[in-house]
Amino acid sequence: VHQDMSAPISHYYVFTGHNSYLTGNQLNSDSSDVPIIAALQNGVRVIELDMWPNSAKNCVDILHGGTLTAPVEIMRCLKSIKEYAFCASTYPLVITLEDHLTADLQAKVAGMITETFGDLLYVPSSDTLNEFPSPEALMRRIIISTKPPQEYREFLKAQGDQKISGNADKLAEEGNLRRIDSNADDSDGKDEPDDEDDEESEEEDPKFQPDTACEYRKLITIHAGKPKGRMRDALKVDPDKVRRLSLSETQLGKATASHGADIIRFTQRNILRIYPKGTRINSSNYDPMKAWTHGAQMVAFNMQGHDKSLRLMQGFFRANGGCGYVKKPDFLLKTGPNGEVFDPKASLPVKKTLKVKVYMGDGWRMDFSKTHFDAFSPPDFYARVRVS
Repeated sequence: VHQDMSAPISHYYVFTGHNSYLTGNQLNSDSSDVPIIAALQNGVRVIELDMWPNSAKNCVDILHGGTLTAPVEIMRCLKSIKEYAFCASTYPLVITLEDHLTADLQAKVAGMITETFGDLLYVPSSDTLNEFPSPEALMRRIIISTKPPQEYREFLKAQGDQKISGNADKLAEEGNLRRIDSNADDSDGKDEPDDEDDEESEEEDPKFQPDTACEYRKLITIHAGKPKGRMRDALKVDPDKVRRLSLSETQLGKATASHGADIIRFTQRNILRIYPKGTRINSSNYDPMKAWTHGAQMVAFNMQGHDKSLRLMQGFFRANGGCGYVKKPDFLLKTGPNGEVFDPKASLPVKKTLKVKVYMGDGWRMDFSKTHFDAFSPPDFYARVRVS
């Protein structure tokens, strides 16, 4: 590791998995802790768990909701995460929780997480952060990222800018709280995300939850959300707090066409997570370059396959000692005197020319047995260089 690791996490690309528990396709494969272990051994630093009530409604299973995927118990996943969290990298591990639980199960999950991870778990000192901690400050720590419980967000909205210092039990006593419609009344729909590309279960609350899981809320370090209403509003930067926003690959494509500068400005302080569109049921992946050039830190990939995009991702994160964190280039973090930011579409003068000389030796076939290939037609060895 040779890069400066003392900057906020938002200044780094982070090796990120999508539906980390699936063993195969997104539709009917099994859920297991085995792919989670494999991802951690390969240096992945963001693990995603989709939490659903089990059939008895008294505990929590991990599975891809709305599909035929078989579940795995959450405790099995948590124990494996603890065992393998830092086997490949000592830098912080982020667990993104896709929450479809009632408040009593949220409280139960909070207890499981606290008991399982113990001192490894980072618990923030306040409900919101005005700047993310650095990877260096969180070495060998596990941090939680998810949406706050619905009632707590409603309570915050009702309180306005007032500081919350009372007991969370007051929320239950308030009674008859109604779920907020987060779509703005004045939205013209122009910047609305397309439902067809949105994962049906991606970080959405399944229903109104009557109680507040206070202990669950306290564990959230990176507060998450999805765009509702106008994209420009979703990308607004709050000087007093930082957060994480999730977009599908298709939403990103549309947003970069009309709000490219807003995205880069957003990712200078906040975290942007990109996930595969819902039609990638075979666990394929997308080209990460558009997300990276706009500053997106968490470009979530399906790790189950062997496609070209995944190999590009794996190669990219071999940089910086393979620690799972790669510093973003300075031009994505700088702001001009008039608030201008880097424009990926601009035609700029060449600053550096890369020359590559490939030496094609004859020893490569020694790595394989004599019967591995067709003796009369062995494969040709070649190298291809692509500059994006």
